[in-house]
Amino acid sequence: MSKPQYETYDPYGHDGSVHSAETLPYGLYQDTYRPAYEAEAYFVPEPVLPRQAASVPEPVTAEEPGPPEEVDGRAARRRRMRCAERPESAVRRLLPQALVVAFLAGGTTAFVAKDKAVELTVDGRPRTLHTFADDVRELLAEQGVRVGTHDMVAPAPGRALASGEAVAVHYGRPVRLTLDGSRREVWTTAHTVEGALDELGVRAEGAYLSTSRSQPIGRAGLALDVRTERAVTIMADGRTRTIRTNAATVREAVEEAGIGLHGQDTTSVPPDSFPRDGQTVTVLRISGTREVREEQIPFETERTEDPTLFAGAEVVLQPGLPGLRRDTYLLRIVNGVREKPRRETTEVVRKPRRQIVKVGTKPRPTSGDGADHLNWHGLAACESGGRPHAVDPSGTYGGLYQFDAHTWHSLGGTGRPQDASTEEQTSRAKKLYMRRGATPWPHCGTRLHG
Repeated sequence: MSKPQYETYDPYGHDGSVHSAETLPYGLYQDTYRPAYEAEAYFVPEPVLPRQAASVPEPVTAEEPGPPEEVDGRAARRRRMRCAERPESAVRRLLPQALVVAFLAGGTTAFVAKDKAVELTVDGRPRTLHTFADDVRELLAEQGVRVGTHDMVAPAPGRALASGEAVAVHYGRPVRLTLDGSRREVWTTAHTVEGALDELGVRAEGAYLSTSRSQPIGRAGLALDVRTERAVTIMADGRTRTIRTNAATVREAVEEAGIGLHGQDTTSVPPDSFPRDGQTVTVLRISGTREVREEQIPFETERTEDPTLFAGAEVVLQPGLPGLRRDTYLLRIVNGVREKPRRETTEVVRKPRRQIVKVGTKPRPTSGDGADHLNWHGLAACESGGRPHAVDPSGTYGGLYQFDAHTWHSLGGTGRPQDASTEEQTSRAKKLYMRRGATPWPHCGTRLHG
């Protein structure tokens, strides 16, 4: 018997056309693609069982095709070989699916392990919830709980979170606290006034509170006035009294001691000030009157140079007038002792008027001859009416030019000027002009140049 001929498989048919290729029966085509997870590097070869070894086919070599009946025999044999290989191939194909299922099962275990049951208490309101947060900060962000600088979180926001843990958030509340007269703003997480006092360390025994201790404190806060009990000593009328009080002012403390303030009475410290612990306050009994005094305000003198007047001569253009000031003084007697008068108010009744004086700068002549050209007749007519023996009503000034006794004697005259001759009076008047110009005759001096 000759060696059987095997048909070589031609995918395009004998005529080379893809449409004329023969369709193989199911099970005769051997899949040559092997995924990476079926490679030998990833799997250990399975041991061959006796039952499987009996069905392992011999290697097939390609030979020349034989008659049609031989071709049908080869196809049947190939089907038997495919059926023998099917159990092993099925195991290999199911293995990746098993790996995927195992991976999903492990992920589910990890997913369940991250789930935590915690108790979150926000401002005294507890609730139990499940979370996947890793720490307290993530939990608060997940639940939409916002915290500020003055809020308290326990445990701290950076603390890792474990299942069964309790997290508490206490919101801060502003308290505008006035403690013994000192004002400041503080923050507390307490919900009541009593809790806030305990938290702030304020001693409230015997203290005055502007609101009840059970008063709740909202998120907006509240204003709280606290006055602790203090010991204050009051000295009045020769007696000393020490009281314990939570008064708001010294005046209230004095009244609590049974001491009255009348009229101008006051205390050694401002009556409206806050009484301190251990402070001593003296009551001042005051009596007295007020006195009004008027005082002059001196005027100022303004001097201007005048080149038409001889040096040393001065002419008053505007006489000065002193002003007037009215002062009110308080005359007090404190606890029987008279005090130095104290000025309370001052009022300017009249402002002072400035005095204006012209000062001569013209050089003087060496003798009295330089005054001969002046109008001495006009000056005499203005001063005395031209009468050599004229005397003013006061008896101070006399003669043609109304000399006073002191000026007359300083010019070398003797006796009374009104008793001297007209010539002597005129000569000494010229000598006076050479010394002082027209200043001795403030009203009529202008006649000399007229």
